[in-house]
Amino acid sequence: MIPLIVPRWVVRHPLWPLIALQVLIAVQVPIYTTLGMDGPAGNPVAATVAVALVLFLSLRHGLAAARGERPAGWPWTLAALVVLADVPLWWVGSNWQAVTAFSLASIVMLLRGRLMLVAATLQLLLNPVKEVTSMLGDSAYTTPRALILGVYALFGLILYASTLVGGARLVRLLTELEATRTDLAATAVGEERIRVSRDLHDLLGQSLSAISLKGDLALRLLAKDTAATRTEIESLTEVAREALRDIRAITRDEHPVSLRTEIDGAAALLGAAGVDIRLDVADLPPLSGPAQDALAWAIREGTTNLLRHSDARTCTITLTRDRGAVRLDIVNDGAQSPSTPSPGTGLSGLAERARAASGTWLTTAHDGRFLLSVEVPEEVA
Repeated sequence: MIPLIVPRWVVRHPLWPLIALQVLIAVQVPIYTTLGMDGPAGNPVAATVAVALVLFLSLRHGLAAARGERPAGWPWTLAALVVLADVPLWWVGSNWQAVTAFSLASIVMLLRGRLMLVAATLQLLLNPVKEVTSMLGDSAYTTPRALILGVYALFGLILYASTLVGGARLVRLLTELEATRTDLAATAVGEERIRVSRDLHDLLGQSLSAISLKGDLALRLLAKDTAATRTEIESLTEVAREALRDIRAITRDEHPVSLRTEIDGAAALLGAAGVDIRLDVADLPPLSGPAQDALAWAIREGTTNLLRHSDARTCTITLTRDRGAVRLDIVNDGAQSPSTPSPGTGLSGLAERARAASGTWLTTAHDGRFLLSVEVPEEVA
């Protein structure tokens, strides 16, 4: 299939082709009328003025239809256009036929329902029937020839009017398409901002917490154990490098996580913070990518929240399998309030990842214990 290539200026200024189309159809009428090409010649000045008024009314109707509207006072302007299109037919004949295309197009664009069908049919048949009747009364025309010319006039009128109506509707579609593209671009920008915000929080929250923790530990050890201080500073430097790699990964939207790596990292970090960590994750199941990502991010978020917002002394991380689902529970004894915490940026991001993996999540705080629970199917469709 060959793609349709539309010049950009047409998309940005779709009204100009519509205006040019109407002008080109209208210009021929004064020429035909002045020269008397298909009927008696008419007054060129009167024909030009009348066609200019017809063009003005038709453009008013067509441009409004391109906006999906009907102009103010349209019944009166439509009536005026019909009179200007039909009355001169009786003097200048088929030279004036193109003007009836403007009338027919306006009837289709402005009227509705059965009234539109009746009015359009009458306008469509008026000149062809008039011309066929006139030719049948003229011995120069045979009946077949008169009928053929009548059908030609009929289809010519349909073609002109369809072009005018289709042009107005095409402009409306192009306008809606451009508006939709603008909205989609704005939505994409907003979604990208949300993604960057979420990923910065999720990826750097734990790293910055670790840097702060190791910096404090290095300061405490500085006067006591130079070797241990050096070790902590080297570890802090490595965490900072990892944070830098995470930032680069965010810009490329490439930051895969591993469930086993996150568990090991959480255990090491919590242990360094003096938290008694207990793991019950020996039987790690093979998981699909979305499921593993959701659980890995849950462990990272749970660890970050513990370090930032609690004074927990114990933490238990448990993975269990049940009927095709895997459940992660992170429990610590550092809850600050007996009420259920309101979701912040991190927990909102965690909820979004859980939903993306067709899973569920839950947080509760009761009797000093805080629970973060995430459950996802082992195979995500």
